[in-house]
Amino acid sequence: MTGETHLVSTIRELRALVAPYRARGSVVAFVPTMGALHEGHLALVRRAQQIADVVVVSIFVNPLQFSSSEDLDRYPHTLDTDVASLAESGVAVVFVPPVSEIYPDGAAITRISAGPVADRYEGVARPGHFSGVLTVVAKLFNIVSPDIAVFGQKDAQQVFLVREMVHDLNLRVRVEALPTVREPDGLALSSRNRLLLPGQRSAALTLSTALRAADAAARRGAASAVAAGVAVFAAQSEAQLDYFDLVDPVTFARITDDARGDAGSDALALVAARVGSVRLIDNARIALG
Repeated sequence: MTGETHLVSTIRELRALVAPYRARGSVVAFVPTMGALHEGHLALVRRAQQIADVVVVSIFVNPLQFSSSEDLDRYPHTLDTDVASLAESGVAVVFVPPVSEIYPDGAAITRISAGPVADRYEGVARPGHFSGVLTVVAKLFNIVSPDIAVFGQKDAQQVFLVREMVHDLNLRVRVEALPTVREPDGLALSSRNRLLLPGQRSAALTLSTALRAADAAARRGAASAVAAGVAVFAAQSEAQLDYFDLVDPVTFARITDDARGDAGSDALALVAARVGSVRLIDNARIALG
């Protein structure tokens, strides 16, 4: 398959293409996506190419992880340009299954329970979201049988839960997460950014601005960091804050307001907000003083 991109839509085709690599002990890397690709996705692809002999990228908009049909219908679909970008990047296999291929009997009856962390933060705004995410990720891992799966750290809660699932279910795949890719002005790349209306970009920047403010205040402790992040939204009425909080990056447990920790102790700052009809998330590591 050297130099050629194979576009496949069935599990049988995908497994037939990957099988020869597995038979000779080649390293297979997998990048699961929902399409509407941007430079952040392509950074994941480049990393996968560095660490594997063959790269599989999936494009599948998973209905199980959407809380309403309206949100699902609004998700950007740019399949032709996505496939062209992946081919230009030298991806060996692009897996684009229809919903009926992944869920041939309709919505899956057997689903992965994501545990208590899934009921916080994004789980509050989108009940059942992470159960849908883990179910499709588990199915894709089983279909592709990758050695390594590459995700973006922008979806920090998702990455944490995928790693927990891999550990708890003894799945034979290593999960690697890459730092969030940003525009020069700090805006985290997201497929949903293209849904922003003209003039809403400055409001979208409130998320990354709040993270920087929290980092600057973190030397005074967790409460000061959170207060600084929240305060940024008070000055920007077009960005409606959902949550701003600090968690332990290892356990995803909330860091209490009185926590100060040893100098340089890591915390993960999480933020979600709505700009117009578009819901955006971001996160950043900060050092508590």
